[in-house]
Formats: sequence, C-alpha cells, structure tokens
Amino acid sequence: MRSRTALLLVFLAAAGPALGAPKAPPAKAQPAAAAPKQGNPYRLKTGAEGKLCLDCHADFEQKLAQKSVHTPVRTRDCVGCHNPHASDHGKLLADTGGQICARCHGGMIPASAKSLHAPVSEGKCASCHAAHASNFKNNLLKGGAELCAGCHKNLVDGIVAAKVKHKPVENDCATCHEIHGSAAAPSLLKKDAPDLCVGCHRPDGAIFLKKHMNYPVGKARCTTCHDPHGSNKPGMLYDHVHPPVARGQCAQCHEPPGSPNRFKPKQAGVELCKLCHAPKIGEFTAKARVHRPVLEGDACLTCHGPHASKQAGLPRANLTVVCGECHADTIKRQKLSPAKHEPVGAGECGACHDPHSSDAPLMLTGANRIEMCGKCHDWQRHSSHPIGEKVKDPRNPNRNVDCLSCHRAHGTEYAQMLPFPTTTDLCTKCHESFKR
Repeated sequence: MRSRTALLLVFLAAAGPALGAPKAPPAKAQPAAAAPKQGNPYRLKTGAEGKLCLDCHADFEQKLAQKSVHTPVRTRDCVGCHNPHASDHGKLLADTGGQICARCHGGMIPASAKSLHAPVSEGKCASCHAAHASNFKNNLLKGGAELCAGCHKNLVDGIVAAKVKHKPVENDCATCHEIHGSAAAPSLLKKDAPDLCVGCHRPDGAIFLKKHMNYPVGKARCTTCHDPHGSNKPGMLYDHVHPPVARGQCAQCHEPPGSPNRFKPKQAGVELCKLCHAPKIGEFTAKARVHRPVLEGDACLTCHGPHASKQAGLPRANLTVVCGECHADTIKRQKLSPAKHEPVGAGECGACHDPHSSDAPLMLTGANRIEMCGKCHDWQRHSSHPIGEKVKDPRNPNRNVDCLSCHRAHGTEYAQMLPFPTTTDLCTKCHESFKR
C-alpha cells in the first residue's frame, strides 16, 4: 500500500504544473524588429540587392541613362519605395505615393505655409515628378512653363497670346512662384507684392515715377493695376482700366502727388464715386431695394477696384469671389449640390440678381421669379404644374406658387435642386391627401 501511495505522489508531483496549476496566458507575439542593414538578413545572393529587380525590369537600364535619376533608383534601392512581395497599394508601393515621398522630402513643404500647391496638399507628387528618372531637372515630367500648362492651360494660353509680355513669366514660372508651398505669400509667391516686384523694378527710378504721375507707389500693391502674366494693354495694365487711370488723372480721385496725404481719396465712401457717377448712383438709390454695400462702408469699393480689372465693370475679382465674401454659404451650397444651376456654377450672379438695386424681391433682375426664370427656362413647355398670381401656395396663402416653390436656385443636396429627397416628399407637402 505504501509503495502504491508513494508512486501516486511521485506521479502527481511530476504532473502538477501541467494539471493542477492554472495556465498562464500565452505571451503576446511581438513584431519582429526591423532587420539591420548590415549582413545578409534575407539570404540574397551576393550583389543581388537592387540587381535582382533589374533581372526582370530590364527596361530600367534605359531610365538610368536619363539626365535626372531619382537617388533610390540610381543606388538600386528599389525596396526604399516598393515592397518586393505584396502591398495594399498599387505597383507594390510600401505606402501611398505622398507618404513615401515625405519620408525623404518632408522638408520641401514650409512648416507655416501661407499657400500650398494643390498636388502637394493632395499628396500627388507624381503629377509633376517622374518617380524613377527624367530628362528634366528634379525628375520633372516636363520643363518650365510646359509642365505648368498641364493644369493651368488657360493661364498659359493667355500668357502666350498677350501682346505685352512679362519677361520673367516667359522664362519660367518658378521665377516668381515657389513650386511646393510658400511661407511668405498667397498664390505660391516667393514674396508678396510689392516686395517681389521691386526685386527687378526700381520704384525710385525716374522712368518709374514718370509712368506713375510722380506718385511714390513703391509700397503699393502692383497687381491692383498690372497683370503680372502679361497684357494687351501698355504697361501690362489689366484689360479694363478706370478712365481716370487710363488718362493718367490720378488727382481726379486722390490728393496731388506733392500733398502729405497724396494717397487719400478726396471724398469718403460713395461720395467719391458721385463726383463722376452721380446720375447712375441716383438710379440705384431710387429703387425699392438697394444692395447694402452701395451705401455703407467702402460703398462701391467693396466690390469694385478703382484702378483696373480683368473683368468688365471693374470687379475686384470674378463674381464668385466677390459675392462669396458675403455670401459664402451660397457658394458652398452650390459646390455640394449634385444638380448645378449653370449661372451659379459659372459665377454669373448678375444673371438673376442686380448687384446694385432692384424693385423686385431678392434684388432679382425680373419683375418676379417666374419672369426671371423664364428668360432661360420655357416653363410652359416642360412644366404642367400651375403657377402664377392666381395659384396660392397652400403652405402660405400670402405667397403664390412659382418656380422657387419647388426648386432651390442655388442648389440642394438632392436631384433637380429639389428641397426634399423625392418628388413624393415634395408634392405631399401641399397635396396632403396623397400621403401614405
């Protein structure tokens, strides 16, 4: 009996750790540390690193003969950008294109940039650079302005067509612009105007002063009057010039050049513009509804440039920008709308609204909404729903049914610029008997 008991105790002692003690959780697997560069951790043949890729990708030998070769390609470090086995990204890239480039080229973007090139902010480096090699410096896909024309075609076409050329622009866009981002100025400028301009132009020179009627404009923003990309006007003035400026009559609005307040306007606000435009301003103010900027603050100068402009009527910029300074929500709504109202998308706010004044609600250009919409939309042909003065809106008996009863001219999140997801949702707001 003793021998059996002793034998059992020996067995339990040996099995104790396996049967009696609680099991400890398995240790969590740790990721393998990055393999050191030295040695041959991947058991590749001698000299295979880089050469192995070229055994299959033989066409890369031709790329190596190009003028500008990306450093990882030149050193045969293919795995610097590619995973040799598998990847979640196209072309076996180790990460998204922009993230890969940032590993080495992160310093190309200023830390406190005031403006960024769109391809840079979107991580689309390959829009301008060849990843492996190129015959242009810095691995660019094309040289000089030809590369920029790929996205900025309208601008480059205007530069080519301009009768009065700006020499730096003819040479290279990078004369004035940073390529990736600028910490100094908007529009990727290396410096803001006028500091950028006086790098080439002497504002204290006799010719410069004569051209500017002896006004010391060296501290002024040159782009108020001049198109830096070229123009069809002498002196690279914008296409539309305020008549006093075109005649060199600065003193018509400003104090004389010898005055201590030479840049001060002779009158403030709308009173200055009335010196020449009193009849027109009188027409504006005689209407039932007057646009607030016409009478308040800087008045006309809220929307118009006093010297020159790219657009007729001397707006400070295109109407999408000018109107968007106060009506940003309207511009944003149009951008998000799946259905685009052409005048709004094209920045032609004046197609529907009078920018100065109107006798109609919402400063519309027509006597009423139906008349205004009818200028472009022959509603009698494509709409069978009754509208007009005799048709009252069931939701508000003080209003008539018109185009805007069912559509939102500036866009909505739904099709046909409807205010509701479906036509059923819309129609049953008035025709309640059809609700289910």
